[in-house]
Amino acid sequence: MPPKAKQKGTKAGAQKKKRNAGADVEAESMLRLALLEKEVLQDRLALQRDEARRAKASEDQLKQRIRDLEAELERARSEGKAIYAEMSRQCRSLQAAMQSRSRQLEEEVKGLRKQLELCQREAETAQREAKQALGERDRTLAQLRAHVADMEAKYEEVLHDSLDQLLAKLRAVKPQWDGAVLRLHARLKEQLRQFGLNPLDL
Repeated sequence: MPPKAKQKGTKAGAQKKKRNAGADVEAESMLRLALLEKEVLQDRLALQRDEARRAKASEDQLKQRIRDLEAELERARSEGKAIYAEMSRQCRSLQAAMQSRSRQLEEEVKGLRKQLELCQREAETAQREAKQALGERDRTLAQLRAHVADMEAKYEEVLHDSLDQLLAKLRAVKPQWDGAVLRLHARLKEQLRQFGLNPLDL
């Protein structure tokens, strides 16, 4: 009997060893699987850390780029404000100059209008005076022409009267002159003959 019990114990021990070996294999498999999972997780973690570092670096670069762009934008705004201020100053200066020039031109226009009005009044006065002078000249010329015509008529009448009187006197004295001329002519002929000259040769 005891040997039987021994065989039973041996069989039970072998089965126990087999069960322990199977458990060891299973535990070892689970350990390897756990180690693999750990390695995979570590690799993933390393990849995620690398990605996180790259993302952080990209984020830092983007933040730096944003800061640079903000600084550039601020500089552009500042330059824009300066340009706007300068343009506003120039615009105000130009507006002031234009207003001053406009006022000056308005004053010049007013002065020129006054001069024009004065010249027009003077021209109108001179024109009226010229018309009056021309009217007076025409009236004077008409009077002078009438006076000249009257004087011509009077002189003509006086001349005709004088000529008539002269002709009448000449007619009256002509017979006496004719006789005197004939006597003088005969005496001169006689004197020429006395000197031996032929009156017809002369």
